[in-house]
Amino acid sequence: MNLEKELRSYSDIFNKEMENYLFKDDSENLYEAARHIPFAGGKRIRPVLAMLASEATGGSSKGVISFGLALEIIHSFSLVHDDIMDKSTLRRNIPTVHVKYGEPIAILAGDLLFIRAFDALGSYYEDSSLYSKISRKFIQAVTDVCEGQYLDMTFEKRPNVTKNEYMTMIEKKTAALFRVAAEGGSIVAGASNDVQKAMNTYGKALGLAFQIRDDALDMISDTETLGKDIGNDIRNGKKTLIAVHALEHASGDNKQILSKLFGNPNASDEDIMKVRQVFSNVGSIQFAEDKAKEYSHIAINALSVLSDSHAKEVLSDIAEFAVTRVK
Repeated sequence: MNLEKELRSYSDIFNKEMENYLFKDDSENLYEAARHIPFAGGKRIRPVLAMLASEATGGSSKGVISFGLALEIIHSFSLVHDDIMDKSTLRRNIPTVHVKYGEPIAILAGDLLFIRAFDALGSYYEDSSLYSKISRKFIQAVTDVCEGQYLDMTFEKRPNVTKNEYMTMIEKKTAALFRVAAEGGSIVAGASNDVQKAMNTYGKALGLAFQIRDDALDMISDTETLGKDIGNDIRNGKKTLIAVHALEHASGDNKQILSKLFGNPNASDEDIMKVRQVFSNVGSIQFAEDKAKEYSHIAINALSVLSDSHAKEVLSDIAEFAVTRVK
């Protein structure tokens, strides 16, 4: 299977819907800022997950498009605000919203996206039972994202963070939207409670694998490939799984380098490479990659409750792709 082609076929369908939905006729600077990240590319993995989950559990991809819009737009909202907090200058190989439009407009653009995401759920109003369930799941996921971002920020100020604390943080910040995408797709499809539970497990495990792989890519890739700043996590002292492992296991010269450079906002590019090397020397990058593979396997195993289908096969391939992707 050509996974890239498969994902593109779904994302193309979704993109047409989003182009028609998201501030299409507004040209004011504020609305341009709101469109900046959503229309700058991206994998559309969250709405595509919802579409595939719906198909794999007896529904249709069309019926879950509005839910997919809510997912992608709330994800874009989180990126706009995260970039402000992280002082990032690049996102998807273009200037971040606050760099191009200024921080006040970027905050407002994020707020507009937030409201528009919840408005997208309005297409389910007529089925009060479905709307009640899907909106409660969505609200919980968005709440988790905010709590996860808060934890991520507070961890930067702490000298030590445990692996369990880190996993709790990314389960909220990243995996929450993957979880609700997969589970929500099955809910809209009218799947049984057991199937909904399995899709919840799949989405959460996939999100964990995806985020841990992201951590690893920040340490082994470059700005051109990833399309975003490399080194900010180290300068900000961000407690990724790699950093948590290294801070716990480093000794001697490796420990001294981390003490001096990790969390140093003035670290040079050469300093960043030194920290990366420590992460490699201590085995922290390999540890994270192995952990990502564990969660990928959990996601694939969760799909065993589903009948064989093309959509199920694509979902399985996505779980494998999550830990092998290069960007």
